[in-house]
Amino acid sequence: MSKNNVIDTLNEFLRGQYMGIHSYERLIQRLEDEELKKEFQAIQQEHKQHAMRVAERIQNLGGRPVDSEGVMGSIQGRMSEYTMPHDSEGILEQAIIGEGHYGIEISEEIVRGDLDPESRMLIEDILDRDREHVLYLKQLLQ
Repeated sequence: MSKNNVIDTLNEFLRGQYMGIHSYERLIQRLEDEELKKEFQAIQQEHKQHAMRVAERIQNLGGRPVDSEGVMGSIQGRMSEYTMPHDSEGILEQAIIGEGHYGIEISEEIVRGDLDPESRMLIEDILDRDREHVLYLKQLLQ
């Protein structure tokens, strides 16, 4: 595994973090329940911290971190605005799907191969926290 492959993999993961940050922003804008809005804002802040940690790791490896979700991620985000629910329950369900499928499952596929041990530990820590988000969001749905 080359350092460039690790940097590329981390940057792809970082794009996903930015997609998550922006997805939560769109969901927060739809929420009318102030308590639920605060919960979503706290999760969004964690995603921002995760993005900063990944960006630092990329820099420490000598790479240049991406600073957005990229063109395709931006297009997907804009398209999702048209199908986004308006009620709290639907918004919670949307967040669970986003965090679970896109945030965890796809990220696991992205980082399956080219990571050094330190980068792998960082990503696993982030994915573990994302799994906790999913469990917490499911509790809020009940």
